Amino acid sequence: MKLFILLPRIPYPLEKGDKLRAYHQIKQLSKHNEIVLCALNDDPKVNEQEAFQALQPYCASINFLPLRKTRILFGLVRAFFKGLPLQCGYFYNRKNAKKVDSLIEKHQPDMLFGQLLRVAEYIRYKTIPKTIDYQDVFSYGMKRRADIASFVTRPIFNMEYRRLRRYEAAIFDDFDVRTIISEPDRQLFPHPDKDQILIIPNGVDHDFFKPQEREKKYDLVFTGNMSYAPNVNAVEYLAEEILPHVWKQLPEVKMYIAGASPDPRVKKAACDRIIVSGWLDDIRDAYAQSKVFIAPMRIGTGLQNKLLEAMSMRLPAITSPLANASLGAIPNQEILIGNNAEEMAQNIITLLTDTAKAEQIAQAGYDFTNRVYDWGKATAIMEKAMIVRS
Repeated sequence: MKLFILLPRIPYPLEKGDKLRAYHQIKQLSKHNEIVLCALNDDPKVNEQEAFQALQPYCASINFLPLRKTRILFGLVRAFFKGLPLQCGYFYNRKNAKKVDSLIEKHQPDMLFGQLLRVAEYIRYKTIPKTIDYQDVFSYGMKRRADIASFVTRPIFNMEYRRLRRYEAAIFDDFDVRTIISEPDRQLFPHPDKDQILIIPNGVDHDFFKPQEREKKYDLVFTGNMSYAPNVNAVEYLAEEILPHVWKQLPEVKMYIAGASPDPRVKKAACDRIIVSGWLDDIRDAYAQSKVFIAPMRIGTGLQNKLLEAMSMRLPAITSPLANASLGAIPNQEILIGNNAEEMAQNIITLLTDTAKAEQIAQAGYDFTNRVYDWGKATAIMEKAMIVRS
C-alpha cells in the first residue's frame, strides 16, 4: 500500500508528543508500505537536513512545506471569519494546498493519512480513502484551558473550544478510518458514532528507554515540551503548591525540569532547588539522574509519553487522575496518584523516604509499560484498518 502522510510538523527532533507519535508510526508503517511524507514546518530553527536524514530510511519521498508568518496570519483571519478553529487557520494556506494536491496527483497513493485535525482541510474532500488521527480531543483540552484562563483570555479559549467541538464532529464522516490515543478521549468525542473511532495508543521504545545505573543528582524530575500549556501549568503547580509542602519535611529536595523551549513562566520557577535545563540532547539523562518522576497534569488530554518513558526507565512515577485515565496503570501498585497538592506532596515524601515502596512501584511500572505499550502492536491495528478501507 502506498501511504501519503500529511503532518502539521516535521517529526524530528522528537521533543513534542505529536512528532514522537508520527515518527514511530512512520517507522512501523514503512515495514510493509511505501511512505510519501509531506510535513508542514512553521519553525525556522528546525534543521531540515538532519530531519531528512533521520526520516529517509523510512520514506520513499520526503517533502517539507514552509508555513510563512504572513500566510499564517492570513490563515488565522480567514479561519476566524469562516467559523473554523484558529488551529486550522494557522496550519492551512492555499499555496501549500496546491502543493499537497500536486504531490497527491504525482504519487497516486492508496490511502491519505492526516495527523491531527490541523491538516484536515487539506485532504477532507479528496475521493481517495482517508485516515485521520485525531490523537486527542482538542476541544475538551481547550475547554480545560478555558476553565483556568484569565478573565481576558477566557473568551478566546471558549470560542476556540466551541469551534473545535463543531469541527471535530463535522469532519468525522469525511474520513474512512479515525483514530485516537485512549478510551477516555474517545468517550469525550462529540459525535454519536464515536465508538467507530479506533483506539491506537502510543508506545515506547523500550530498547532506547531502558534502566540505567547512574548517580542520582536530583530527587524529582518532570520532562516535556516546556512551552506546551499543560506542561507550563504543571510546573507552576509544582513550584507554587506541591513542593512547598514537600520542603516542610524534606527541605533539601531538588526538582529537575527538563525539556525544550521553556516558557517564561517555567524559567520563573527556577531557583536553587528547582533546576530548569531547557533542551537536552538526550532526555534519558534527565530520567537516569533522578530518583522519582512526577507529572501533575491538570489540563490537556491524551496519553503522556513522558510517563511511558520514565516508567520504562524504571523510575517510580506519580501523576494525576487526569493523566492516569489514559495511561491505565493501577494506582498504588504501578503508579501513585495525587488528587491535590497535599496528596502529590505526600506521594513524593513516601517515595523518597520508603525505599521498599519506591522499588515496588518502579518495578511494577516498568513491567506495566513493557507489557502494554508497544509501537509495533499499536500501529499494526491501524495498518490493518487502513488496508481494509483502501
